[in-house]
Amino acid sequence: MPAALVPRLRVGFILTRRFTLCALANFVDVLRLAADEGDGSRPILCGWRVLSSTTDPVISSSGIAVQPEERLGDPARFDYIVVVGGLMQELEYLDPAHSEFLRRAALAGVSLVGVCTGAFVLHRAGLLQGYRCCVSWFHHNDFLEQFDGISPVSDQIFVVDRDRLTCSGGTSSAHLAAFLVDRHIGRAAAKKSLAIMMIDEAMAAERPQPGLPLELSTADPLVKRALLTMQQMLDTPPTVTALAERLKVSRRKLERHFADALRLTPSQAGMAIRIAHAELLLSRSARTVTQVAQDCGFVDVSHLIRAFKSARGITPEVWRKAQGKASLQPETII
Repeated sequence: MPAALVPRLRVGFILTRRFTLCALANFVDVLRLAADEGDGSRPILCGWRVLSSTTDPVISSSGIAVQPEERLGDPARFDYIVVVGGLMQELEYLDPAHSEFLRRAALAGVSLVGVCTGAFVLHRAGLLQGYRCCVSWFHHNDFLEQFDGISPVSDQIFVVDRDRLTCSGGTSSAHLAAFLVDRHIGRAAAKKSLAIMMIDEAMAAERPQPGLPLELSTADPLVKRALLTMQQMLDTPPTVTALAERLKVSRRKLERHFADALRLTPSQAGMAIRIAHAELLLSRSARTVTQVAQDCGFVDVSHLIRAFKSARGITPEVWRKAQGKASLQPETII
């Protein structure tokens, strides 16, 4: 192939069993849209292939199958090998040939990327020792339970540490892909991809993950279920009694588990979740404070202001203005 036709960015994908389809699709679509003029989809500036040790389709967590395009072969033909993870219980079934391929890629100087639970795969293969890595807040405790000597980053959307790149999955995979497009092709191409995908702007690595505040991390299964239920009912927060009934436990048992796991009452934890979500909406949207109050389940705007000031020491409007000033400072992606 003439040098002029060699893609500037070449990416190979390894899919785990029951991988997350949206994480793969977001990553690939950023590459696809950056690779050609408009949305022509010709792999001119970027090239991407789904790799496997076999030609068997790989089933995603949604049940949709993806057909591998190439055998593993020589990893040096790619600039990056991206491992797209998915359901935790399926990771142990990763083909040993895939782990060996990843080790050969590392030895060849190919950068490795872990998307969603892909970081678990890289670490199990011995390829994250001495590196910082990003894990979704949802899997933070799972990572700590499985691995010693490494503390994952779960308060930002992706981490770039030399030749290891990891992200929390979902839409954050689009932002990590845009980071790579910016690095190898140019900022205009990255912006174009995100714009066509209806994503307003590229997010820096340090952008916080949406989700539960890290101070609410716990290994207690009952408390985990309660916290996730609270998050799913932000606009109509349940009472402690209703939450206990929903989880089919007594109110006393629920309160005891929260006290033991978090040193908080369920109500205090619920308020922390709502305040964190209010911060997310204030920093990432043009919603008014009144709209944020409604979306986060506060009685009215005065209720939000009182709760926010009690938790953060300032009002929501002052907090939002402070965030706006901070965003004007140069950002460093690490």
